[in-house]
Amino acid sequence: MSQKLKQTRLYHWHVEHGARMVPFAGWAMPVQYPTGPIEEHHLTRRSAGLFDIDHMGQITVTGPDAEAYLNRLVTWDIGLMTTYDAHYALMCYEHGGIVDDIFIYKLPGCWFVVVNAANLAKDYQWLQDHTAGYQVTLEDVSADTYMLALQGPKALDLLQHLSPTNLSDISRFTAAEAEIGGFLTLIGRTGYTGEDGVELFFPAGYARQLWAAILNTGDDAGIEVKPVGLAARDSLRFEPGFALYGHEISAEITPLEAGLGWVCKFNTDFIGRETLLKQKETGVDKKLISFELIDKGVPRQDYPVLANSGEEIGLVVTGLYAPTVDKYCGNAFVCAEYATVGTQIQIVIRNQSKAAIVVKQPFYTPAYRK
Repeated sequence: MSQKLKQTRLYHWHVEHGARMVPFAGWAMPVQYPTGPIEEHHLTRRSAGLFDIDHMGQITVTGPDAEAYLNRLVTWDIGLMTTYDAHYALMCYEHGGIVDDIFIYKLPGCWFVVVNAANLAKDYQWLQDHTAGYQVTLEDVSADTYMLALQGPKALDLLQHLSPTNLSDISRFTAAEAEIGGFLTLIGRTGYTGEDGVELFFPAGYARQLWAAILNTGDDAGIEVKPVGLAARDSLRFEPGFALYGHEISAEITPLEAGLGWVCKFNTDFIGRETLLKQKETGVDKKLISFELIDKGVPRQDYPVLANSGEEIGLVVTGLYAPTVDKYCGNAFVCAEYATVGTQIQIVIRNQSKAAIVVKQPFYTPAYRK
């Protein structure tokens, strides 16, 4: 493993417990543990999975103009948020492409923005570049803040054993500050697996203690919990239809093309608004679709998508085996006229065309919609 890769404070724990480490966004991260990604996926769906996601970045925004400033930078109307609310949002370029997708928290006295690991430096620079005219202060607090995710239908039950606070009082898509395992923690009732659960933010020096406390508490409480790597995290986010930067969203993809128009509140003057309004009026040329393979094969990112006539109509952006639905499937951007559910398409896998069909999204209904 290259020494140039960053390591989370749990790196040595992962190695000691048999994790396969891979480069990811400049970090050495566990892609899977000895049980394998399919079991890790199923475990998260049936009980609880614990994720080391400290590679992600956190930025605070303070100052008298913080709300007005962020409403210019993000697509969601954060004026709708009350203290301790959390919401998914996008940052866009003027041409409508996506800078990043983020989670934004309204905390007492500051806004707390969680960004993707590969985009932290770019996002922080983008935010800094647009402070002119606003009384705001930005701070990258990623190095001092540790981030874990505990996801699954039994995640809250497990965490309750470690906190004197009644965690069920924390509504979904809100946050609270409470003691977890003896450490003051920001608890976000959010996640990116489609399951209930939390994302935890706390002082980085306590990472190993809190990680161990959660795993040990699962054993003591009789609640099945194990660490989960990046491979299962990908399949878990894919099934409920959550976007991943560099796949379903990027600087070349707009929210409307990616099916994320719902994240855009056009009553605010966010960067990229005018371009997206024009696109909304004229319609998009390409659309994100989900597909299932009819023939045998494993679809992968950047595999060509063909019409049945043989014409190339798009590219796969995510392709994998989805354990919950037990299917080989994926997402692709295709010409808009081929995006109708039920349309027959072909995926080129190792120079062979494999039959597939456009299907309704998502493959798995997220817990908060059930």
